[in-house]
Amino acid sequence: MRGKIVPDSVKHLQYEIRKVVEDAYKLVDLGVKMQWENIGDPIGTGEQVAPWIREAIANIAAENSSWAYSPTRGVKAARDFIAHTVNARGGVQITADDILFFNGLGDAVNKVYQLIRPEARVIMPSPCYSTHLSSEIMRGDHAPLTFRLDHRNDWQPDLADLRKKIAQHPEIVAIMLINPDNPTGMTYDREMLEEIVSIARDNGLFVISDEVYQQITFNGAQPLPIADVLGDVPGLALRGISKEYPWPGGRCGWLEFYNTGKDADFALYADSLFKAKMMEVCATTLPQLSIPVVMGDSRYQENLDKRAKIFEKRANDAYDFFNAIDGVTANRPRGAFYFTVVFDDGVLRENTLPIADPKVRDFIEAKVPGMISDKRFVYYLMGAYGICVTPLSGFHTELRGFRITLLQNDDATRLANLEKMKQAIEAYLA
Repeated sequence: MRGKIVPDSVKHLQYEIRKVVEDAYKLVDLGVKMQWENIGDPIGTGEQVAPWIREAIANIAAENSSWAYSPTRGVKAARDFIAHTVNARGGVQITADDILFFNGLGDAVNKVYQLIRPEARVIMPSPCYSTHLSSEIMRGDHAPLTFRLDHRNDWQPDLADLRKKIAQHPEIVAIMLINPDNPTGMTYDREMLEEIVSIARDNGLFVISDEVYQQITFNGAQPLPIADVLGDVPGLALRGISKEYPWPGGRCGWLEFYNTGKDADFALYADSLFKAKMMEVCATTLPQLSIPVVMGDSRYQENLDKRAKIFEKRANDAYDFFNAIDGVTANRPRGAFYFTVVFDDGVLRENTLPIADPKVRDFIEAKVPGMISDKRFVYYLMGAYGICVTPLSGFHTELRGFRITLLQNDDATRLANLEKMKQAIEAYLA
């Protein structure tokens, strides 16, 4: 080519959750029967959407208006419904114009960081969901800037580390949270959120809160949106229907902006996101139209409660399995539908697992030289046991471990997979 096409920052485009799948499918071609424990798609793992929700969406699809463009901010009825829901909680009050729809939260996440000036930074938790941190560091070709989630303390944020990093980096303009957290399943309680909001207020920062799992809480945790504790601090939340209905294929997410009237620069930022979306015209109309119909139905809360109880049982089953294993640390999740296992320091070496099929063994052994230690375990787990998980190192952390989902609907298969992973860990560390 006449000149270089891509910027150096493309090296930050990493999504280990799906990257490992490329080699997993090659193992399938070699005859390995694979169990997929890596991607948070409830539908893909067999969950059936409630019939009344499917019927409601089918009825909307039959209406000619659902095939039209929506306003750039989103369908007015959906935004009115969301604003009313937010305001009814009694926290920060918003209007329909404080809501902006996107084609899924991946679209929204990209725009949120893209429109922050390149030299500014957003500090994020570690471990951290890849899309957030990759989008943030790619914008300015930065090294990651994170604060620690402590796996020795139920994944709670290390606030001393957060304060220290903010003091050391005046270029920080925002704090990002995921609540409930992906990949750890941790939830922020009110006291912790209020402390983080106080840190933001004291340092003139705004808060970004990814709340796509907000309605999936259990083991004593309750939904606690950032709007309930922000007070006068500017902030935004990312919400969606992909995990709630669930409808991941609907690609429907939105931003809720809070306190834009409190800071002119933050108001300009919010307006720039609206203008960027205007250049794309709008988000998909049909799923937006479903929001007041589905979420406004008296059966919706019952549907949420039923699903939360299911994930609570699965989370506790996983905890019982992994907590009994020497050499790893496991915490009991309180939200989302993930479970993270951390290997203790020093236990991972150039370990292996026996693989009977020579073609599969040769494939794995050709791949693992030079690999990060937890990814090496993931590859041997795929080759020897036919289970695909995500290495924890793929979530921008120095910790080594792996993340699984809690989405397998067949209880016998789910428990068998847990037993196989337990056996694999014990054999790998022996």
